[in-house]
Amino acid sequence: MSARLDSAQPYAIGLFRIVVGLLFACHGAASLFGVLGGASGGDGGTIDAGTWPGWYAAVIQLVGGGLVMLGLGTRAAAFIASGSMAYAYFDVHQPMALWPLENGGEASAMFCWAFLLLVFTGSGAFGLDRLFAKRSGTAEPAARKTPVAA
Repeated sequence: MSARLDSAQPYAIGLFRIVVGLLFACHGAASLFGVLGGASGGDGGTIDAGTWPGWYAAVIQLVGGGLVMLGLGTRAAAFIASGSMAYAYFDVHQPMALWPLENGGEASAMFCWAFLLLVFTGSGAFGLDRLFAKRSGTAEPAARKTPVAA
């Protein structure tokens, strides 16, 4: 059973990357353009351009989420996205209370750790990173790939 699950691992990581990237990009689009409920979660509002840290976080969410979703520059985009969510948690949420359930920082904490995981796993299947690597001849041979599981 373990061998079958290991063989499906790139596809599971690829689907995980697509879903996390899409959700993150939607969060940024809501804040920047007022779609999907808007910045305040229902009033259709947006964040004023250039305001710190909200507008910059929304740009990172939209661009970083889109790149992660497409699997293009996944590790770098995920690293920046993870850092922005760590900042959001510790600067915005954690001063209100210690635990994410108490301070409203569940999404920030989950996105932070999800993106950090993608930094180490890469894009998995279905990513443009792999497509470009195959075209340039820099793809890693299948014999050298090992599952992430210990």
